[in-house]
Amino acid sequence: MMSEQSVIGESAALNRALDHLSSLAVIDRPILVVGERGTGKEIAANRLHFLSQRWQAPFIKLNCASLPESLLDSELFGYEPGAFTGARKSHAGRFERADQGTLFLDELGTMPLSLQEKLLRVIEYGELERVGGSQTIKVDVRIVGATNANLKQMAEDGLFRWDLLDRLSFDVVHMPSLRARDNDIDLLADHFAIRFAAEFGWHHFPGFSDTVTEALHNYQWPGNVRELKNVIERSLHRQGDDNTPLQTLVIDPFDVFEPRPEAHRSTAINAGQAQDEKKQPSSLPSNLREALEKQEASWLREALRENAQNQKQAALRLGLSYDQMRGLMKKHGLRTRGSRS
Repeated sequence: MMSEQSVIGESAALNRALDHLSSLAVIDRPILVVGERGTGKEIAANRLHFLSQRWQAPFIKLNCASLPESLLDSELFGYEPGAFTGARKSHAGRFERADQGTLFLDELGTMPLSLQEKLLRVIEYGELERVGGSQTIKVDVRIVGATNANLKQMAEDGLFRWDLLDRLSFDVVHMPSLRARDNDIDLLADHFAIRFAAEFGWHHFPGFSDTVTEALHNYQWPGNVRELKNVIERSLHRQGDDNTPLQTLVIDPFDVFEPRPEAHRSTAINAGQAQDEKKQPSSLPSNLREALEKQEASWLREALRENAQNQKQAALRLGLSYDQMRGLMKKHGLRTRGSRS
């Protein structure tokens, strides 16, 4: 997913979901968007709104799990002065603010049964009363609900109203998990990494090592796209280097990295040998970053020589993308020369 309200990906599973959304945009009925956490249900609802005829009207959001029942009631339907302690003036709820537009109700499965009944009335009649009020207020709102819960099972268990579920589910859009979008993992990882690098002022994004690329595809991603974004940004931040492809994928930030203790030196080394080792001049560079820069430039020149100054072939030789190759050449002030016949 590209920006916060756009979608990135080319997989068949994602394209099916997006096509389904597009077909429902012109039908002014309540829609349910279901999927695991982090699959982009809010982005899907936003897309549905802006493809519909209501796109110029408000798109209002409310997470039903974020408020206790009393506050959720007043936030949805509004309240009048004196409705409860601290209610000094009238307050328009989310339904009134979404009039002529779309109301997105996230975590719908957490809504208490008492509020489900009031929600059903608004859907059926387009009417509501504020908390503490008696005046009937008419609203014209399209509802898009989202959940990762099994609402049908909840209805079977008496935790969700069947009549409300029937009204909300004119149709159901299933947002695919990242596991079903394997072809999109590289696109998403590159996007999040490039954006992170730009945000933190890096010269360029150095790419992923083979080990990291393999790990990206082997992990199951229970948190889906949201988790992938966090992992990529966390891993780049911990490495803190825009010259080296990402070497380690930090999936769990709670894991403590403890380097293995060095193997004990053999007691067979006598004091004289140890003293000789101390006298030997060190081969370590006095300036590590400068030495790495020189080595990097040397490898670039060598790859260009091997490939007759063809930048694309040289990039392939070094396991880089063409854009990464060009970025590194610019960084080191290198230019290609025409090959001799």
